[in-house]
Amino acid sequence: MNALPLDPDLTRPSQNGVYFVGDADLARLAANATRDELAVCRTDLAGCRDKAALLQRLAASLALPADFGHNWDALADCLRDLGWLPAWGHVLLFEHIGELQHDADRDYDVLLGILDDAATFAQETDRPFFAFLALPADMPAAIPATH
Repeated sequence: MNALPLDPDLTRPSQNGVYFVGDADLARLAANATRDELAVCRTDLAGCRDKAALLQRLAASLALPADFGHNWDALADCLRDLGWLPAWGHVLLFEHIGELQHDADRDYDVLLGILDDAATFAQETDRPFFAFLALPADMPAAIPATH
């Protein structure tokens, strides 16, 4: 699978960030990340309507360490140091983000901020870090979300 013209180059930390994409884009992005030997973590947020559920899903999909504190600070710390997921860079894919956005918009906003912070931190350490959030089909995709 090839990247589309608007896809960021997943091997360039200068393009790190949080991006909104369509549901159908996730498979292509996962294949591109795998091709580039990046760790790929998929998080399905279907039915996720609050912070507790979000942190629980992330703990499972990212295989967060057992001592993960299940709070925003702990998530931010973990995303800055993904050492337990051996790879030279990381791609996080989020499905069904619209439910969290609709039901817990403050938690959604905090998540976006934490992901953006992690992308910036990784860029400063010259590591690829991308988060792709799949929007519902009825919402137009806007790339990038925060950069």
